[in-house]
Amino acid sequence: MPVTVDGLPETAAPGDPGPPPGLVVVGRYDELPGYAVQRPRGADSWLFTWTVGGGGTLRQGRAETAAGAGDLVVLAPGTPHRYGVHQGARHWEFWWAHCGARPSWTAWLGPYARGDGLYVVTPDPSDDGSPARIEAAFRRMLADARRPGTGAPPATLSAEAGPAGERVAVAVAHGTTARELALCALEEVVLLTAGAAPATRTGTGVDPRVRRAQELIEADPGAPHTVRSLAAEVSLSPSRFAHLFTGELGRSPMRALHEARLHHAARLLESTDLSVERVAAASGFASPFHFNRVFRRRYGTPPGAYRAAGPMVGA
Repeated sequence: MPVTVDGLPETAAPGDPGPPPGLVVVGRYDELPGYAVQRPRGADSWLFTWTVGGGGTLRQGRAETAAGAGDLVVLAPGTPHRYGVHQGARHWEFWWAHCGARPSWTAWLGPYARGDGLYVVTPDPSDDGSPARIEAAFRRMLADARRPGTGAPPATLSAEAGPAGERVAVAVAHGTTARELALCALEEVVLLTAGAAPATRTGTGVDPRVRRAQELIEADPGAPHTVRSLAAEVSLSPSRFAHLFTGELGRSPMRALHEARLHHAARLLESTDLSVERVAAASGFASPFHFNRVFRRRYGTPPGAYRAAGPMVGA
């Protein structure tokens, strides 16, 4: 039988469409067929759901999606929505959070918009590590939401009886520290899902093996990458990899690495007080003399002068 927001423990006063945007509420449910929540006016806050098992159906305005294990579904405020156990599913086990979204999150979720403020991020089946990290982030969010002003959160979770008699954990972050820590954990969830989903990695039209190599270079340009090591990461021969990379991006892998190292060095000069020698080493340049020469050729000024002038030089 459908329930309204009044059926959600500790989320809103009677008659409110959902928790206010300044409040962070997080919980984990495992619901049986017949469970549904309907808000004809939508909610004042964002709703994030991440499915652990079973299946759910979420409708936002005219947009609708089914949610399976690993799917992150996000509902923006202000649009009528309804969600519940998917027809034919035996249950729906999911984490959920109501809160005000940080501004950067909408850009990360943008590629996954389905219309009417509904965002659906499906997992990459080859990504074995993210689900465990996402689960851990939600558990940390639940604990941090219950953190008092000082000290650690209580050791025992508050809970209510679920439809099958199991205990259902829900927490409301009241204090500033609890809210910010809970939002940091949820931000990790958004990054892990949106950053690893196939739409992000292949939506550029670049061959996914080239994109993977590009990601490895961008993630750690100072590492001792070679054509051989990058090719091994994407299961290609060095010659095939170099040919494919150059054809896709218009520059060789080593040229891309060289440019990434110079860009990384420039960011370190702008944002740290590391010596030029340490910046060179951290960016993958074995010789400070060589680093000075190539940096000046790229940015038109030596590293020390670049730092003194500020980041506008060579932008």
